[in-house]
Amino acid sequence: MLKKIALSVALTILATGTALAARYIEPQQLKLLIERKDPVMLLDIQPATDFEQHHLPGSIETNAFPAKSDQEKKRLDKIVPVINASDGPVVVICPRGRKGAKNSYDYLISKGVPESRLQILQDGIAGWPHKELLVKGR
Repeated sequence: MLKKIALSVALTILATGTALAARYIEPQQLKLLIERKDPVMLLDIQPATDFEQHHLPGSIETNAFPAKSDQEKKRLDKIVPVINASDGPVVVICPRGRKGAKNSYDYLISKGVPESRLQILQDGIAGWPHKELLVKGR
């Protein structure tokens, strides 16, 4: 009986881990891409007031956070053709790099954006250690 419970718990953890899987980019890696001016699309989903307070240079403002409702997801629809017309990586940036970013990531995949092009900024804009690169205002 104990073995069955342990197996059940292990399978649940494995299934949850797979369901939450996404590709992440560390802040230092993204900083290098920005500094080298590599082609990378920065898709910022922060609410408008947060975006105005701070965002990364060149970020595309969508205000889709937390990308749960149909209305929030529709804010991402206008950027899908832009993503599809490009070929570089796309980094989703949200307040903390968690559920809202994952919701956006999954939604973009459902709209045909290849998962191989998508990444989420680890720890979001709140965890961005390179404050000198932040832009304030629009």
